[in-house]
Formats: sequence, structure tokens, C-alpha cells
Amino acid sequence: MEFEKRKASSLASLYSTETDKSPKGTLDTPIIPLINTLNQNPSFFTTSSCSGRISILSQPLLSPLSPSPKKKARGGSWLLVSHEPADPDAVAALLFPTPTLSESTQSELVFRFEPLIIAVECRDLASAHSLVSLAISSGFRESGITNANKRVIIAIRCSIRMEVPLGDTHNLMVTPEYVRYLVRVANDKMEANRKRTERFHALLLQSNSNGSQLLPVNNAAGLVCDHLQLDDESQLANGNAETNSGFVSSPGSSLSLSISHIEIVGEPVEKLFLWGHSACALDNADHKKVIVYGGFGGPGRHARRNDLLLLDPYSGNLETINIFDGKSPSPRLGHTASLVGDRMFVIGGRTGPDKILSDVWIFDTTKNHWKLQQCGGSVFPPRHRHAAAVFGSNIYVFGGLDNDVIFSSFYILDTTNSLWKEIPISGDWPRARHSHAMVASDSQIFIFGGYNGGKTLGDLYSFDVQKGQWKKEKTAGRNPHARFSHSVFVYKNYLGVLGGCPLRQHYQELALLDLKLRMWRHVTLNSVGKDLFVRSTANVVGDDLVIVGGGAACYAFGTKFSEPAKVSLLHLMQSHDDDLVAVKNQRKHMINQNKGMGGNKIENSQEPQLEHAPNISEDEILYFNDSVTGSNDQNQMIPLHYVLCLENKYAKLGKDMLKKFGWLDLGRKAYSEEGGARICFPVLQEFFAVFHGSNRHSGDEIGGNNEIPFSKLNELSCSRALTLLHEYGAVLLADKVVESKKSVKSPLKVMTEAVTLLIENHGLPTWLLEELPTRWDRLGDIVVLPTTSFKNSLWDSIGEELWPIVSKSLKAHRLARQGPVAATGTRDSTLQILIGENGWVNHRENGILYSFDATKCMFSWGNLSEKLRMGRQDCKDEVIVDLFAGIGYFVLPFLVRAQAKLVYACEWNPHAIEALQHNLKANSVADRCIILEGDNRNTAPKGVADRVCLGLIPSSECSWVTAVRALRREGGMLYVHGNVKDSEECQWTDHVSKSIDEIATSEGYCWEVSIEHVERVKWYAPHIRHVVADVRCRQIQR
Repeated sequence: MEFEKRKASSLASLYSTETDKSPKGTLDTPIIPLINTLNQNPSFFTTSSCSGRISILSQPLLSPLSPSPKKKARGGSWLLVSHEPADPDAVAALLFPTPTLSESTQSELVFRFEPLIIAVECRDLASAHSLVSLAISSGFRESGITNANKRVIIAIRCSIRMEVPLGDTHNLMVTPEYVRYLVRVANDKMEANRKRTERFHALLLQSNSNGSQLLPVNNAAGLVCDHLQLDDESQLANGNAETNSGFVSSPGSSLSLSISHIEIVGEPVEKLFLWGHSACALDNADHKKVIVYGGFGGPGRHARRNDLLLLDPYSGNLETINIFDGKSPSPRLGHTASLVGDRMFVIGGRTGPDKILSDVWIFDTTKNHWKLQQCGGSVFPPRHRHAAAVFGSNIYVFGGLDNDVIFSSFYILDTTNSLWKEIPISGDWPRARHSHAMVASDSQIFIFGGYNGGKTLGDLYSFDVQKGQWKKEKTAGRNPHARFSHSVFVYKNYLGVLGGCPLRQHYQELALLDLKLRMWRHVTLNSVGKDLFVRSTANVVGDDLVIVGGGAACYAFGTKFSEPAKVSLLHLMQSHDDDLVAVKNQRKHMINQNKGMGGNKIENSQEPQLEHAPNISEDEILYFNDSVTGSNDQNQMIPLHYVLCLENKYAKLGKDMLKKFGWLDLGRKAYSEEGGARICFPVLQEFFAVFHGSNRHSGDEIGGNNEIPFSKLNELSCSRALTLLHEYGAVLLADKVVESKKSVKSPLKVMTEAVTLLIENHGLPTWLLEELPTRWDRLGDIVVLPTTSFKNSLWDSIGEELWPIVSKSLKAHRLARQGPVAATGTRDSTLQILIGENGWVNHRENGILYSFDATKCMFSWGNLSEKLRMGRQDCKDEVIVDLFAGIGYFVLPFLVRAQAKLVYACEWNPHAIEALQHNLKANSVADRCIILEGDNRNTAPKGVADRVCLGLIPSSECSWVTAVRALRREGGMLYVHGNVKDSEECQWTDHVSKSIDEIATSEGYCWEVSIEHVERVKWYAPHIRHVVADVRCRQIQR
């Protein structure tokens, strides 16, 4: 009833003749039909809206000592507001000559484009999720629930906004030509906004006409997982929790396992910040590692990747597998990787929004060699988000997506003969789907979940390889909730289902199907942090589940990636009968412990067990010693929390063993007793049965005096660890303290609290806290703060106290603040060191060491993909000329990876030359590089090069003549870098080709000039790409 009242009041105000608070005071005409359609639906009404606008806002300038209010509170006036495409000449005329509001007023001028945004109140969470899903599918991919406390409010919005400062009313910093360019860019965005709005309106009308009141929440795709909206994280969890079975969440899930994050050494952990990648387990006598390939994310600017990484989940060592022949698959995500013997088969995937693949690449793990395999037999259509499983030498592939086509086809790849075969429909054929998961066990292949374009699926199918028949499985126990973008695995006689979308609860739950009994059971995964296992990978290595990657792009919190983690699965090897044996063993053990001790008798104990584990029968009696506290003397219950007590001298080793096997309860605190003589470690519930059911007799010793060297801890088996704990005199007791660990504070929160206290002590205004950074970068061991942080001059007065506090909060050895790259010919860095003696850092990338002074030399993370590409070129016996060498960004990949015979490195920045000389020696390639100091137009060699690199942006055109002269008379390859507007890429490549051809002709060369490839390296600015044109110059025989 309250919803109807609010709707009636809102609509009365909306359609009244009084003006509203928007700049023009009325509804925007372009979206009136959409507003009417939303308000006609009984589940929605709009509370505010804007159809999208181009504007110029004049805001008062702030003085350095004044408080820094929010933008909306600064006041000002609108010089321009247009809800339609604007006339570039008219806007330029509005600004030139420079507008002045009054003789004494100086105001900041900001040019903006803001896309459609509509705030909608929804009747309930179900209708809200449905409308969000519809908006996301229409292109408004930042839509999400913004409030779900007393009222359910959603925002429909997208990210194609822009905001450009123009200067102020007394001094414009732009030209009329640049203003016209900005207006044209804004008009392009306005047109894209209009198309999305029309698409959203059409889908909304279609939904209403079908009488479906949009999709019910359990039939929608939930929140599209590549663009999860977590504006109200708690409501997202709770609102999505209901399933068809009525299950909301189960903190009472009887078994819980600990997720331990893997501490990464070697390559930076950011290389594993991925989703949509693939991973295969090398689990044999020689290797217990995981190969990770492709995906979206990685260090620097997130992008599709084709890195090949090798992770040791036990030592945490991460290394990049080097490919020396230069051949490798294109960057991709949504592919599959399947290990057959020593060969990993990568199938399909997506390398661009419309570039769906069907290729098959084979990686030989013994030779570190990629091969593009040509396959015969049936035609295998392009697809991504499909699933694959291996049985024998065959790879089975089901489903997938190609633009709007969702597949239900089932293929076999015979890896021996490289032949595809489509399997005809038989049995209970699964419906079309993508983003599902598939795994093989014995002679069966299992498929679970996925998305069919209109509904999230929670069905389970099996395919009998020997009979060639599909079967829809009927199982006992609570089924896992429907999901997509999840992972499945097989361990012993269990099939496990982990993660996926939509998100359902604050904790991670692992669903396990007993393949013998066809019965589901559920395990809670405990973690100190919040893991998001969406489009992650899960591989069994030994007795551990290794989880790599996963995450989502979130409107409120930015892109979220999960850290690599592992879970010990040792407890799951017990069948239901094993559980019963363990219960009886613990009963016998406790009876023996209590003989003659007057133990308390407990009947019909209700200790939580694994779901569906056998209950203790009514005639079974358990005895416990007096140290276990109970609710009363007559009917004592088994405690919910335990601690394992060890003498102090065994505490460190005991804790390491508890952590290794996932028995340590990370949510509770350890404490000491008897003046520190004994340490009590909190352990998980299931450790009770494992510990008391274990063999107490010694096995083989590892080291003398029961001391285990750290290097052998990883070799320790579960049974040996339990035996040692008994030998150390470990005792399992009820936890008398049950003190939960305080939640781990983020570095930002630690910094905010410490800096708040500092400025309060010095009597400084609290609005200064708005200048604290919310994100930062790392160069080696230097934490680099953004230019926008701590910019007010008041910070300087407390600098001596401030910077050590910030450095300690961020756990930085050295602290610096970023400045803009100097607008000089040498493009010097303006990084300012705040804590530390100097700016020299060491950075290892793709096995290459880069050292440089970060205060004097720039370094770009975004060029990583291009450096990798140059390293994959076959440059053996070739001479390279790099006209803009810098610290060796491309020089080193050419020498170390591409094996170039000789590189001429041209550079005029003395600081970069110093770093380059150091890097050449550090990578042992100084003998194959000649450094030419000065302007390359004067120093570059002529007629020697097979390839020339022109790695300067925004344009390298100043040295195109020099590059042509550097090539041999027979021609060669030019790598021409430039910043190009995305809509003008073709014109730019034509300009490059024509210019190089004209230069070659003027130099007397008879060459055929062509563009072989255009590499899109990164986005440099809105609609501006950093691209590289591979220009081939071939001599024409006369």
C-alpha cells in the first residue's frame, strides 16, 4: 500500500504544470515515451530522469584555503544545456570571445556529456532485478540497485559520459577547433545514447505486451557477471538468496573448509587478476602445478590476454612460460583449455566484441611450443563461453555462444587424428546454453548450469561415453542454486560446484555431489577476505583445490578480481560409511579417555555433521571428559567451537600444519594459557572427527627429534601430520574464549583513520580528507600516489608527520606522488619521492629486468602487450633500429626474446640512457646493442635495418623519413606508433601508408608499401587509441 501511495504522489508531481528542479524545469522530451511506459507498469515509477545532455557549466573557482564542497554544492550557471546533438560552430561561437559573467567573477568552465539516467522505485527486489537485467542487456551496463532498505531504488545508467575542463572565464585553455572536436565527440555519444534508449524502450514494451511483468528474478540472468552492480552489497546478497527450493542461506552448513590465499612470488600477482581465462592442472610425479592461459585483466590497463603462466600452488612461485619461436594464439577469453597427455588444447574463445573464434591451438608442455592445428571432419562453428571435458584422447565440447546464437550442439575432437565430429542427438539432450561447466568422471561427462538467453539454469546432465546417451540426472538432497559462469571439478567420488552468478550470499558455498549415491551435500568456505569466484577456474592438484582468478566489473567499487587461493579437500575423501566409522571411533576414543574420570553421559548428541551424514542412532551413547563445557550437567551438548592446545615449543609447527590442511579457523583468535606455556589454536568443527579418528602411532620420521624442516612441510601427509600432533601432546578442548578476529582493515581505512587523527591534532579542517587517494600504483617497491591526492598547500605544513603515516598505512618501503609527464622533448617523469632516498626501481616483466629512476624516466604499464608482441617476432640474424629507445622498452624484448643480432638504440634523454646502459648489462645483452645518443634524425644509421621501431606517441611522424632511410635498400618492416581517434583509424593507416610510400620514392627506393597489421595497444583517452601499424616495405624488381 505504501508503494502505491508514493507512486500516486510522485506521478501527480511529475505531470503537474509546475516546473521541476532541472535546468529547464520540465521532463526531457526525448524520453517522455519511455517514462510513460515505466510508469504504466504496476511494479515501477520514476523518481527522476535525464535523457542525456551536452552542457557547459560555469562554476566558481575554489581558493586553496576554502573548504572543498561537492561539485553539486558549488553553484554556478549553465552556459549551455542541450538534450539534442549540438552545433559545433554555435558552441565555439558561445565561448569565443571568452565569456565573462561579471568584471569580478572568475569561474571554471567545464564541458560535459552525460548519458541517460533514470531513477526508478520498484515494488520489490524481484521486479528491481528484472528491470536491471533488462537495462543491462540494452546497453545500460552500469545499472544497479542503489538502495534497498525501506524503498527499492534502481538507477538505469551507462558509462559513455565525458567531462573536460576548458579553463576559466578569464583564460580559456583550448582552441575553437578543439571545442568543435569535443562537440562532435559528444554528438557521437548522444547518438549511441539514443540508440540504447530506444532499444531499452522496445524491450520494455515487448515485456509489457507479453503480460510477463518482466522476467521473474530466478529466470533473469541475474546481474550480468561481467558488469555486476554492487551498490548495496548486503542487499545484493540477501535479495538474491531465494531459490526454487526456498533455501535462503545456510550458515548452518555442517562442514566448513578454509580458503587460504596463495602468497605469490616471482611474477607479480596482478598477472593472475583474470576472469574468463583457462587453467589446466599438471598433477604427476614431476609436476604439481597449474598452467593458466588468456583471460581478461592482468597488470596495468585491463585487457584480453594471451599470457601463458605456470603457478606452483605450494611454493606460490609464478612464472611466465617463454615462447621462443614467436608463435602463440591471439589474446582471448571465454575459450577452453584441455590437457591430453603433455599437450594442452585451446579451443575457440573471443578476441574482440565481434571476433568469435573456432581455432584450435596446441601447447606442448615439454617443449614450450605453440602450434595452430588444422582440423578436419565436421565443421566446428566459432563460439565462446562453451565447455569442454577430456575422456581418453578425445575432447568433448558442448554449447557456447556466437553473438546472438546459443548452441546446443555437441562435438568430439579426436586429438590423435585432429578430426571434429558432431554427435547426433540422443537421450535427454540438454537445452542450448552458454557459461555452463563440464567435467569428466570415469566414462561419464557431467554438465551443470549455464544460461539459455532467458533463464539461469540449475540442471545436471550426464553423457555416457560408451553408450553415447544423454541423461538428466535425478539427485537427492538440496540441489545447488541455478547459476552460470561457475566452475566444476571432480575429486575422488565427488563432483564439486563452486561460485558463479548470480551472487547468493556473503559466504562461498561448495556444493558436492556424491557420484556413488547421487546425493548433494554442501560445504561453507571460510575466508578472511571476500572472494568473487565468477568466471574463475578450479583445478584439483593433489588433495587441494586451486582457484585462480574470477571477478567482475562493479559500478560502485570498480573492477574486482579474486586472489589465487586453495582449499584442502582431504576431508571429502570420506564416504558416508567413513563418516559413520569416524563417529564410532571418536566415541570409543572418548570412552577410553573418560574411564575412571566420572565423565558426563550424553545421549542422542546433535553435533553438526556433513549434511546427509548418518545420525547417531538412539541406542548409541557418547562420553566426553569434564573439560568440554555443556549447557547443563544432565544433557550436555557437544560444543560448537574447539581449540587445539599445544606446548609453546610446538606451537609454530602445529599452526603451520593446521594452516596447510585447512583445519585452522581463521575467523577466531588464538590465545595462550598457563602464562604462555600452552597455545590454543581455534580449529574448524570437522577437525574433531579427523583428529580423534586418526592413528596415534608413529609413522616414518621426517627429520630427527620430530622436527620438520620448512622445506619438507609441503611433503607432509595428512595422516603423518595428525600423528605428529598426537605425539606433541596436542589436546582438543572446547573454546572457552570464542573471540572472533577483528575484520581486516583495508589500507585505505587504516590511512584514513591515521590521517584523520593527525589533522585533528593539528587543528586542520576535515574537508582535507576528501583529497586522500582511493587508489594508487606500485613501481617496484614504490607506492605511487595520484596527482589529485594531497594537493592542497595545507598538507605541506604537516608533511614530515604525514608521509611516514601514509607510507606505513600502505605498507610501502618508499612513497612517491605522480606528476604529469613533462611536456619536453625528452618526456621526463615528474614523480616526487616523499619517503625514500632515491627513485631507482627494479621491475621484472616477461623475464626481462627493467631498472630506472622513476623520478626522471616514465614507465607505462599499458604497453605490456606490445612489448610481448615485439618479443615474439622472429628477429634472428636481423638488425633492428629503435628510434625512441627510452630505458629499453622495446630494445630489450628484441634482444632477449626475439634474439635480434644487433639493435641500434637512439635516445636523447640522458637519464633514460643511463637506465638503458644498466638494463643491457643486467640482461646480458650489452654486446648486441649500440646506443646512439642525441636526436635520431641526426644519429640514426642508414641502410642497415631489417626492422625499425618508432615507439613515440602521440605521433612519431617527425621521424618517418629517418625510419625509411634506416631500412636496407631491400626494404623491411616499420612499427609506427600513434594515437588515433577510433573512428579515424582507417584514415590514419591510409595516411601512414601513403606517406611512407612517398618518402621511399623521394629517397630513390622502388618499394611496395602495405599495412600488414594494426595492433590496438590501449585506450589513451576517450575515443583515442594507441595503435601500432606494421608497415611492410618490399623492393619491386624492375
